[in-house]
Amino acid sequence: MINANKTLSLAIMSGKGGVGKTNLSLNLSYALNTGGNSLLLMDCDLGLANLDVLLGISPESNMQDLLTSGANPSDIVIPIEEGRKFDILPAASGVPELVEMDEDMQDLLFSKITQLVGGYQYLVLDLGAGINGTVMSFASMTQMRIVVITPEPTSLTDSYALIKVLHSQHNVSDFNIIVNQATNDKEARETFERLNMACEKFLNIKLKNM
Repeated sequence: MINANKTLSLAIMSGKGGVGKTNLSLNLSYALNTGGNSLLLMDCDLGLANLDVLLGISPESNMQDLLTSGANPSDIVIPIEEGRKFDILPAASGVPELVEMDEDMQDLLFSKITQLVGGYQYLVLDLGAGINGTVMSFASMTQMRIVVITPEPTSLTDSYALIKVLHSQHNVSDFNIIVNQATNDKEARETFERLNMACEKFLNIKLKNM
């Protein structure tokens, strides 16, 4: 598990793209950073990184450098808020080998992350959409998982698949759900209940509605 003393690690994830996951990761990070809480936001959408685009920054180095050139994690971190410890660890875009990392590469990345996170109260991971092995490994290593869904049927079916894989292959049973892009509170509640009922019936898991 990615854990360093008092650091709380959160994985923001989704079964499919286009649900607003990255924007939510960024907004949640700003909220958690209020009151002086130190926070590291990691762009873990490896191969299709876009947090830097949303923030309007152009990193000189990124997570790929941790794995290929032996860079020090602290040298890659970029401060986002002056005077507040809110930093980002950028990922690379268009690097296929980062999308499906082998076990040795994952172990190397996790060890480097562990070296870094002890200086933060929160670690937020903006994961890529879907159920590839790298995403599942990141999600299983965090203390808290937030799955972002929308009322679209494909979002529900893909999110169910994500939860099923994490539960069956990584023994994860604790999932928090955020319904995005709903037209009103009623639609949001109904969307959550549809996914929760399926998970209770077929996986014996009760989801938490955030």
